[in-house]
Amino acid sequence: MSTELGIFARYFTQIDRAIAVGLASGRVVSVDFQSTVPSDADDDHALLDRIDTYLNGDSDHLADVDIALTVPTDQRRVLEATRNVPYGEEVSLDRILRMAGLDEDKTDDQSTAQRALAENPIPLIVPDHRVRDAPSGAPSDVITQLQDIEQIETVS
Repeated sequence: MSTELGIFARYFTQIDRAIAVGLASGRVVSVDFQSTVPSDADDDHALLDRIDTYLNGDSDHLADVDIALTVPTDQRRVLEATRNVPYGEEVSLDRILRMAGLDEDKTDDQSTAQRALAENPIPLIVPDHRVRDAPSGAPSDVITQLQDIEQIETVS
């Protein structure tokens, strides 16, 4: 297991923001979209190179990136299901609920899914921008930009 630890960040002109990635034991624990690069961040990391390539239109799903989720089990199931939505595709929140083994007709399960996506600690790596009619851990303008990059046409 890697012992890589720290904050890595780079400014990306494609989305007019910096992306900061937090790593612990070599696993991604956070992704934040910021206006500037944090002063304590290192900009040299292979994941940032992959993100740059992705933002330039490469269909990298980022599914092989090691992650560490510290969320309740039901929320983890929602985030893991979301991670399986393919590049360039959009699914409904109900579909995510079914993929996570939750009941789309239960208010509690819907609330769990909404909360998991709204509090997603690693948007982009867990691509909540591919889930229609659901909150995201990323800012709304970033969601729109990511959908444009992937050529996702949102269904009204």
